[in-house]
Amino acid sequence: MRKTKLPDLPAEPPRALRLRLDRDALAHNWTALDRLSDAASAGAAVKADGYGLGAAEVVPVLHKAGARNFFVAHWCEVPAVLAHVPAGQISVLHGPLTAQDAAYARETGIKPVINSLHQARLWRDAGGGLCDLMVDTGMNRLGLPMDQLGDPLIGALDIDVLLSHLASADEVSPLNETQLGRFTEVCGQITSRRRSLANSAGITLGARYSFDLTRPGLALYGGIPCPALDGQIRQVGFPQAAILQTRTIQAGDTVGYNAIFTADREMHVGVASLGYADGFLRCWGKGEMQHEGRSLPLLGKISMDMIVIDLGNAPDLKEGDWVDVPYSLPEGAILTGLSQYELLTVLGRRFARI
Repeated sequence: MRKTKLPDLPAEPPRALRLRLDRDALAHNWTALDRLSDAASAGAAVKADGYGLGAAEVVPVLHKAGARNFFVAHWCEVPAVLAHVPAGQISVLHGPLTAQDAAYARETGIKPVINSLHQARLWRDAGGGLCDLMVDTGMNRLGLPMDQLGDPLIGALDIDVLLSHLASADEVSPLNETQLGRFTEVCGQITSRRRSLANSAGITLGARYSFDLTRPGLALYGGIPCPALDGQIRQVGFPQAAILQTRTIQAGDTVGYNAIFTADREMHVGVASLGYADGFLRCWGKGEMQHEGRSLPLLGKISMDMIVIDLGNAPDLKEGDWVDVPYSLPEGAILTGLSQYELLTVLGRRFARI
């Protein structure tokens, strides 16, 4: 059977969604967090595709700003980061689950974060080398239990960064001091080149929590996990959607699934290319789009790929024009009930990063 020759396609197909990244704001945020880290250096958590903004876009900016330690969660996230920074600056938080993972780390020079005796054994059997070690000091998530610190497998590790993770750094909690005390105890038992405890919110707890390396994530990308960072962090991601169609509806006409909106007058409306498949979930239903500061309220239910908006404040908008999606993370979290982390990481792949 003769195969049909496909035409040559453009390198980048046209998009009806775009996500503008303010690189200056991203660099500013890292610099601010590095300064707040006292004598410690700030690294960068770039897991989940750079918290949804695109690892290929954010990693070069962070590296140029001064970051030299990058953290991803999965091994499949390594290539996007490795394209921009040396292998020795990348750590995989989930560690090796299989011998293949350990072999991949050895071949690439990526540092695995060891979380258990099982992972320590896998790393040893693969030939070992420089690694990081995560110890659980009270979150009961990933991390070596403190009662296993004396195991010979741990004593044999060549540890660069000794880590733990704060469970409640974004609030006033006695658990913060408890975890600090436990981590300090761990540091006295485990030999390592550097130590790291604080995330974005943990940085604001003071120099005692900073140790040698901090690991900001959310705040790099415009999130404000605690009041102490308010006014110091800038918004980084600015989504926009194209208008697909405009129309005039009459009083009594309904809009969208289940007809939950009924027009009480003649209205000029637009259909924009944005929906819950793009991470704009239905909990945004009482929100709005904007254009040059003008409010464009949402009408009816959010569909998978489309929203309907009231163009009464912007009657000049036409098909192919772009509207802004208000995406201040603190404000969006209040409106939707989602966490600021969720708001970032649900952004879909159909956004062109510009």
